[in-house]
Amino acid sequence: MAEQQINVAVLGGGSFGTALASIAADNGARVRQWMRDETLVSQINNEHLNGRYLPHYLMNPAVHASSDIQAVLADAELVLIAIPSKAFRSVVQAAKAWLTPNQILVSTTKGIEQEGFLLMSQVLEQETGFSHIGVIAGPNLASEIADKQLTATVIASADPLTRTRVQQALGCRYFRVYASDDRHGVELGGALKNIYAIAAGMAAALGMGENTRSMLMTRALAEMSRFAVAQGANPMTFLGLAGVGDLIVTCSSNLSRNYRVGYAMGEGRTLEEAVESLGQVAEGVNTVKLVCAKASEMGVYMPLAEGLSHVLFDGVPAQDMARTLMMGEQSSDVEFILPREAVQQAHREQSPHNQAPHNQASKDQVSKDQASKEKVAKDNGGRNA
Repeated sequence: MAEQQINVAVLGGGSFGTALASIAADNGARVRQWMRDETLVSQINNEHLNGRYLPHYLMNPAVHASSDIQAVLADAELVLIAIPSKAFRSVVQAAKAWLTPNQILVSTTKGIEQEGFLLMSQVLEQETGFSHIGVIAGPNLASEIADKQLTATVIASADPLTRTRVQQALGCRYFRVYASDDRHGVELGGALKNIYAIAAGMAAALGMGENTRSMLMTRALAEMSRFAVAQGANPMTFLGLAGVGDLIVTCSSNLSRNYRVGYAMGEGRTLEEAVESLGQVAEGVNTVKLVCAKASEMGVYMPLAEGLSHVLFDGVPAQDMARTLMMGEQSSDVEFILPREAVQQAHREQSPHNQAPHNQASKDQVSKDQASKEKVAKDNGGRNA
């Protein structure tokens, strides 16, 4: 529960932003929520419902919605930005005239901007130059938060004030907020897991079993952490809520938008049909293409992401995704314990081609040793006689 009233602004009228706005109001904050849709503004203010995204969720009546971004940001101490990645920068630019350096800016968006391969917190830094910047990520299905199901999230920032204020504003009996200073790792975890949620949805639709799903998630975690570490993140971050936690929920639940897109494609729909039936943004579709291009540029091995990219954009049948999973090299399990390069080197050294001379040399050495032993025995025998 918040220790004192804080003024919170939420930019975005989607499901997660709506849930966070209501939580902050429950905690005693003064909350203003911005969105473009005037019909939705009126519905939230008059009926306390977001009928488009959370139709069964009765919001805290203290949340005030508006399409006037200046009015929403006035006197805000904490600004939560819950905008899809494609529109994220444009909304920040629209808001910039009314943002101030003492405000805390927190992204809740799990996506990547194509130009420059930028995460949303990096967009915030570019556009504002402010120091109080953070990200929220974790296994946070908005509909379950709305039902007050026990949920946890991560606030990641190098700035202690940002971490503390978000914990105070949002932490409550059913929504726990844990802290991290690895902003890059937490944000990458939130973006990357969307890729593998699509793959998991496909696997489920194709009737693959629990062993397959477990393998897919585990190898996905290996790819995620491998890529993130190459980008400067801490691999230990992926043992937390924004890594394995978020991966599990998005790869297991039909409440996940990315999972539903994958499931629809596994049933035989095209990507366009799957996205259209969803009616909301599935960040993973855009993220797959961006991450595969970046991985190729950096030389990072990501066979699952590459296989999924071929299914999404090159017309490869979804069934071939499973073959990609099984045809990848048998390398290291946890490469931060046993490096992948060490396994590859061992494979080269222990190959049959390399073993032949070694084995022959061993046989020759055994023969020499045996002859030597026989000679020693003969000599000893002669002396003893």
